Amino acid sequence: MSEMMNQRQRHYPQFSEEHDALRRTIRDWCVNRLHPNAEQWEAARLFPREIFKEAADLGLLGIRVDEQYGGLGLDWWYTAVWAEELSSCGMAGLGMALLVQSDMATPVIGEIGNDYHKRNFLQPAVAGDAIAALGVTEPDAGSDVASIRTTAVREGDDFVINGAKTYITNGTRADFVTLAVRTGEAGYGGISLVLFPTDTAGYRVTRKLEKVGNHCSDTAEIAFDNCRIPAKNLLGLENMGFVYIMQNFQGERLVGALSTIAGAQRCLDMTVQYCRDRSAFNKPLTGFQTVRHQLVQMEAEIEAGRQLCYRAVHLANLGDDMAIREISMAKLICGELAIKVVDQCLQLHGGMGYMAETEVSRIWRDVRLITIGGGTSAIMREILTKVQGI
Repeated sequence: MSEMMNQRQRHYPQFSEEHDALRRTIRDWCVNRLHPNAEQWEAARLFPREIFKEAADLGLLGIRVDEQYGGLGLDWWYTAVWAEELSSCGMAGLGMALLVQSDMATPVIGEIGNDYHKRNFLQPAVAGDAIAALGVTEPDAGSDVASIRTTAVREGDDFVINGAKTYITNGTRADFVTLAVRTGEAGYGGISLVLFPTDTAGYRVTRKLEKVGNHCSDTAEIAFDNCRIPAKNLLGLENMGFVYIMQNFQGERLVGALSTIAGAQRCLDMTVQYCRDRSAFNKPLTGFQTVRHQLVQMEAEIEAGRQLCYRAVHLANLGDDMAIREISMAKLICGELAIKVVDQCLQLHGGMGYMAETEVSRIWRDVRLITIGGGTSAIMREILTKVQGI
């Protein structure tokens, strides 16, 4: 299967020898270090904290971060490699947790943070010494970010924070949260972003949540009871948080689409091999025309999704505002496609595919999150109606 993936990647001129070297490094780490532990870490509902440090030591938690803060200072094509190759570990939950660290909770610090923010929050996260979480969703505010209620009230040189967040990846063990709070009037204009250290008095993890899939990543409800943090932990301008969050979502959605389509490809590759090895009525499953046609149809659709992702990566690399359109399309199309492909792959595995111990069943339950997290498919369609002027 790895050889099939290697051959496929050589057909894309966007990737140089340097990209291929990074790809090999990530894949070797995923296949040899992470994948053998998949069943154990899934059963434990958590992977070891040390994995963040191992990823950092390989330079993977700060691919686009300025070198002066410990990053590699590279571009979006290297991030694409990172997001794609994480699928080799066989645990979408682990990939999600690491991508939250590298591409969801920290990029906004690099983009709008000052030196204090970068030295005290971004740099430790890039080094794997601090685990980061992104705190936006609340019990009564998910896709409707403008309705968040967690408040940050200015008192002298501090903010006093009260409220709650839910569905927070890395939430049970985060060292800091890139936190959306209400600092002003109701609606879009009264939201800010702050960097919240979780050793602050009054902070607590109220519940570790049990999910349908992505079991090896921790997801939590967290609460703030008169938590006092320095006002200098404000990211960017006060009451401009909604804009920052919407901008930050673009990177989250792009890595989500990239990793999801790569996971679908991995599942398909496994299924092709299974259909070659599995016999029925005295011939392999690939001996049946309907099976062959189903497999190549899925391959063609995945390739279309991948090309849409690569178009979005190209635009993101240019800093083009049109990336909003392409990224929204990529997340919408790749998310719904991946669910369809993985479901067909499980069907082709028959009874074996329905067994909890098989990797295809793990992919099947994990992939369902992609059309929910980071903005639902309905939200992607609504964004596109506005971009398209419909």
